[in-house]
Amino acid sequence: WSLCCSGALLATWALLPAKSSNAADTPAATTVKVLATVGGQPVTLAEVESKIAKFVIERQPNMLERMLDQAIEEKILDLEAAAQKSTVEQLLAKEVPSRVKPVAEAEVEQFYEQNKARVPPNVTKEQAFDQIRQGLGQQRQQEGRQAYIDGLKAKYTVTNRLAEEKAAADIAKAKEIRPKIEANAMTARGPADAVVTVVEFSDFQCPFCSRVLPTFEQVNKAYGDKIRFVFRQFPLESIHPQARKAAEASLCARDQGKFWEMHDAMFADQAGLAVDKLKEKAAKIGLDAAQFASCLDGGKAAAEVTADLGVGQAVGVSGTPSTYVNGRMIDGAVDFAAMSKLIDEELAKAKSK
Repeated sequence: WSLCCSGALLATWALLPAKSSNAADTPAATTVKVLATVGGQPVTLAEVESKIAKFVIERQPNMLERMLDQAIEEKILDLEAAAQKSTVEQLLAKEVPSRVKPVAEAEVEQFYEQNKARVPPNVTKEQAFDQIRQGLGQQRQQEGRQAYIDGLKAKYTVTNRLAEEKAAADIAKAKEIRPKIEANAMTARGPADAVVTVVEFSDFQCPFCSRVLPTFEQVNKAYGDKIRFVFRQFPLESIHPQARKAAEASLCARDQGKFWEMHDAMFADQAGLAVDKLKEKAAKIGLDAAQFASCLDGGKAAAEVTADLGVGQAVGVSGTPSTYVNGRMIDGAVDFAAMSKLIDEELAKAKSK
């Protein structure tokens, strides 16, 4: 058991074409490293590196952006260190400590209380506190470093063309995806003509789907009728064997006007999604037991679940929760800050039209 405060950035190579080795090349070309030859033709290190970079980027779509952000920050630090006739290490040692917020014991206690179920039996409370204190301290150091770099960005003009290109591509993709995921959506709440539509592809047995519920509750309270919320079924049967029947159960409950009550009941008890437990939940929320059982046992809602799965697969959904704000995707158990940022952007765009 350990406290992980930040993900380590993976190193990769720039995706650049290999230089040819001919007489017109600069002297640097003579240093090209040949790893193999095929029919007398060389296979260079640069060629292999470019393929590795392409492989990594294709499988981790955000990798290029992350590496560019890291390179930009390193360049900013290099420029500031040169301006102050210092090294980057000296610069950070001088500027970061004043920006690091100390870890309060109350924060350590709170973190422990929220996560003590994950602490192995052989780890004492004192040992856990030490690990938490150290982990939070490392996180604060990183936050202080980031705060300093963010402040320097105002001094050194940064033009991120990759971000601009990605933003344009995201807008185009959202326009293509939005009608597909909103068409024939039968489970929704909020005004049909709302400026912003949030579509969630979800799985009732997925623990991450339950964790995103507080975010949706905050969104509902903050934006009210400005938002239309669409729920689409995406049960991952290969890892969640009870999810498909739970999806059907929610639609059987919808037939009696109680989709959201069943939705809440199942997410509140994800260990109780066997068919008999689903019927117990239906009775507790006041559904007609015979009608619900007939719907669930007869597979009345199965075709709609399959249709939702098809919609999700067609637009590239591969995991849950997958959430779209006017067609713009947010992957994973997103927090309120990230979702409200997109919603605010969409509301601002609508207002400016």
